[in-house]
Amino acid sequence: MRLVVYERKARTPTMLFNEKVLAGLGKGVAATGRLADESVAGAIAALTRFRVLSDHIGVIETHVIATAAVRDASNGADFVHEVERLIGVPVRILNGAEEAYYSALGVISGFWRSRGIVGDMGGGSLELVEVSGKTPGEGDSFPLGGLRLAETAQGRISKAQKITDEILKDYVWPAMIPGDRTFYAVGGTWRSLGRLHLVQNDYPLHVMHNYEIPAAEAIAFCRSVSKANLEGVDCADVVSKQRRTLVPFGAVVLERVLRAMKADRVVFSATGVREGLLHENLDPAIQAEDPVIGAARELSMLRARAPQHGDELIDWTDQVFAELGMDETENERRLRHAACLLSDIGWRAHPDYRGEQSLSIISNAAFVGLDHAGRAYLAAAVFYRYQGLGEGALSPAIKRLFTERLRVRAKILGAALRVASLVSASMAGMLPSVDVRRDPAGLKLILPSDLSGLDGERLRKRFGQFARIVGTEGAVGVAGNKKAS
Repeated sequence: MRLVVYERKARTPTMLFNEKVLAGLGKGVAATGRLADESVAGAIAALTRFRVLSDHIGVIETHVIATAAVRDASNGADFVHEVERLIGVPVRILNGAEEAYYSALGVISGFWRSRGIVGDMGGGSLELVEVSGKTPGEGDSFPLGGLRLAETAQGRISKAQKITDEILKDYVWPAMIPGDRTFYAVGGTWRSLGRLHLVQNDYPLHVMHNYEIPAAEAIAFCRSVSKANLEGVDCADVVSKQRRTLVPFGAVVLERVLRAMKADRVVFSATGVREGLLHENLDPAIQAEDPVIGAARELSMLRARAPQHGDELIDWTDQVFAELGMDETENERRLRHAACLLSDIGWRAHPDYRGEQSLSIISNAAFVGLDHAGRAYLAAAVFYRYQGLGEGALSPAIKRLFTERLRVRAKILGAALRVASLVSASMAGMLPSVDVRRDPAGLKLILPSDLSGLDGERLRKRFGQFARIVGTEGAVGVAGNKKAS
């Protein structure tokens, strides 16, 4: 049972409140066909609390959805009636195809150009659906939820493996190009499994969304943790006690799925059914927005001295990168734009800690549509902007996440942002009148004649540093004046 309260309808929704209760609502359904009285009582108690909290927060629109446990139980309708009386809105019971659809839509909303197979493992069922572009394919549902599988297998891993193989044997996997076979793992049990892998491998960023493991490594890991209650598994204490009985069965299903689809990689998703439902309720224009740009713009509005300056930086760096002749992929361009919007979010901190604080905020922010290498690029570019271009001060954790190409580009952008901050004092209105031009002698920062007073030793040094980063010489000049300093 989970209550999630969103601040508003937005492309990158911000959670005001999020609470879950593992009521075990699906426990016993496979054996008895009914929701257990004890589980129902726990669920109603949780919903009673959720209703009080929602009223206190001032929630203006409420959606209640139920999935496999409720739809499969003979007393599910009675439970739904009680929930509707308590909450005061209709309960929507998703069938298997609908659950697959919304899980896939949640992945589409949370990833940049998602392509592959989405698998959503809940307590009662597993949904599989192909994603490619902005529209989910037709989904399928299987009785392979964690609770159901554990009960059906009587707690035995070997039996769970046979059950999983038997249930999936006739599934026709969508045809996919080798190298493009990504499996998106949705659901709390699989996220717990991913977190266990992350901790065991001392991964530097504790952000589960878009955490990626090569399929061969994930299969070996799943086999190593397929032990009852994770007995003897290293770092098992990072998994909550309530999840430890289920994670080994989640590992069984994930291993079998990755083998059967001949996956290249598994990527863990923090977005699923709820986010898919929310995404469907957005206006088409908002759905089409880039979630990283939207989240960066919101942080800029909350934290920057002059948010409009971020948009000026986008246009200015567009011009600068074009003048440099730097090729950019579509993804690199959007990352650069996001970094421009984030460039001034640390200004209220003590000057010695602005870079460090900005890096921490960006690397751990609730961004979607962004892989971990891209997250490192954003954090590093803004860190360089505040802290300088020396390599020694940059977090080793961030360095581990980079691709070399993004590392170089983060430093180039950071150097450009340092020049822009001196020209404009990070305030809007100045930067659009300042040009960067390449000539046979190198790069020239050209100030308009009415702003010639901006020239000075510090600006010349900083622009010279930027020019050296891109392999040339730099000078500062005034429009209409051939002399440069």
